[in-house]
Amino acid sequence: MFVRAFRTPGLRQKLLFTGAMIVLFRFGSNLPAPGISEQNVSYCSRMSSSSGVFAILNLLSGNSLLHLTVFAIGILPYITASIIVQMLTQVIPRLETLRKEGQAGQAKITQYTRYVSVGLGLLYAVVYVQAARTGAAFSGSGCGPAFHPLIPNPTPFTIGTMVITMVSGTAVIMWMGELITDRGVGNGMSVLMFTSIVAVIPGEIEQIYIVKRFFYAAAAVLVIIAVTTLIVFIEQGQRRIPVQYAKRITGRRPHSKGSGGGGSTFIPVKVNQAGVVPVIFASSVLEMPQLAVSMFGDQHHPQDWVTWIDRNLDPALLVAPYVYFLAFFGLVLGFTFFYVSTTFNPDELSDNIRKYGGFVPGIRPGTPTSAHLRYVLNRLTAPGSIYLALVAMFPLVALDKIGLGQDLLLSGVSLLIMVGVGLETVKQIHSQLQQHSYEGFLR
Repeated sequence: MFVRAFRTPGLRQKLLFTGAMIVLFRFGSNLPAPGISEQNVSYCSRMSSSSGVFAILNLLSGNSLLHLTVFAIGILPYITASIIVQMLTQVIPRLETLRKEGQAGQAKITQYTRYVSVGLGLLYAVVYVQAARTGAAFSGSGCGPAFHPLIPNPTPFTIGTMVITMVSGTAVIMWMGELITDRGVGNGMSVLMFTSIVAVIPGEIEQIYIVKRFFYAAAAVLVIIAVTTLIVFIEQGQRRIPVQYAKRITGRRPHSKGSGGGGSTFIPVKVNQAGVVPVIFASSVLEMPQLAVSMFGDQHHPQDWVTWIDRNLDPALLVAPYVYFLAFFGLVLGFTFFYVSTTFNPDELSDNIRKYGGFVPGIRPGTPTSAHLRYVLNRLTAPGSIYLALVAMFPLVALDKIGLGQDLLLSGVSLLIMVGVGLETVKQIHSQLQQHSYEGFLR
């Protein structure tokens, strides 16, 4: 399929443009930010066992966070902002009105998303620069203001320049993602996040092979393959609700009033209707206590609340893991039901089906159809939310049991993103190839 894609002129240009943006993104992810000591950063990143929120952020940033690069913050602010704005759209009437206005309203919502992304990027940049200045981002490495300082001259001007550079990098990443969406293949932000994760995993497996030899490296690969296979299987699963469209007769000729030539079609309802959004949102919520510890906690004389968070809510320093896992499990379940309820409206879908002369066989149009759709959605969302929570936690538990919890900073979030983006991009390439074939046939 990819050979056919490169032989298609229009699609080849889109693939080459996407590849060029990925190369530029990786260049920015390796370009050091001003004001840092590259030698100390390299030493601390080798010696560090970065944990908790910084380990997750480093994975999603393509290993650029621990190297203090221009794109260190990555695309996580934009992803979080998109989730927040999308949820607020269902709550704030003004945003709901904009959503229904079509392309003009969507452009306004996108503008709001950019503003929120810059605000979140500023928050992430301030927190991480502070953590880098104090050495909190590199636990176990002995790095700090006294030994191997990452920022040798932490003047207000230097700190401000670093923060502005990282926030500007987030804005540039947003621009690149939108360019890929418009002129390339796939969703731009998703493609960049996919690139970040793929760039980290091979290096981590290689490091495991160097330190712990072949057996542990093979075990890590097997865990990744097993979880990936499960994700592909579940992500492809869907419930198809049949919809029959009636025909109306005008004069002597029948006219279809719905799609499918007046025949039957179906509404696909996926087992995982919410995608990876609930997992990302739950991870973001559980990151907040660690961010608070990094900003306001005293690492040398920890307060009681700092000790409690480190003992219960830091996945890399877990003494009582049940608190973190139960909180994560509950948040994923709650956010899954909330997100699905805000993005899939059975009442609106039922009205649209009735408006175009359609009906679900055996179900009366209107309120009964809406109730049936809601029943099917809830029946699928329940196992889907449990699947999301288990997949997100399984790699952490499995890798920890085989002694790789500190060496392979991999989570189900990253695997879900990789598989989801990969499947969606392949589908888009396939659909564009089919469209090109139809155009050639018509000519």
